[in-house]
Amino acid sequence: MKEIYLAGGCFWGVQKFIDQFDGVVETEVGYANGPDGAKANPSYEDVCRSSGHAETVRIVFDETRISLAELLKMYFMVIDPLSVNRQGHDTGIQYRTGIYYTDDSMLDEIHKVYDAEEAKAGQKLAVELEPLKNFFSAEEYHQKYLDKNPGGYCHIPSEYFSISK
Repeated sequence: MKEIYLAGGCFWGVQKFIDQFDGVVETEVGYANGPDGAKANPSYEDVCRSSGHAETVRIVFDETRISLAELLKMYFMVIDPLSVNRQGHDTGIQYRTGIYYTDDSMLDEIHKVYDAEEAKAGQKLAVELEPLKNFFSAEEYHQKYLDKNPGGYCHIPSEYFSISK
């Protein structure tokens, strides 16, 4: 199993979107890459008050069933990679985009997708690409939120939640 952390705006939709793909074993929403000295284990309210953490999805996947490159291509389908601290109607530093890794051996595969997206955009992406510094699980009510609350707001169009079918 491999693990990658993706920040793509509101974590509810990113989690629901990623959950649909065969080979995704587990997802968890949380708060990642807050600044050094930021509160450990921040609450949603802390994050909304600019703690510096990004709403992020931890993804555990079976690389024999889905590659990291495939996951990243799907991720880029549902974000605006040029937007700074904003996805859809959500604005603030917690809605920034980022690819956070824990294994340096993933960098070549990450860069192949990232660099291709940057070339396609014709400019530098606003998507952070850096090692995971920290990750704190979000409150239980945020986990699988859109499954529990199907009418909840999301910047990702609802038809994207069933593209794997």
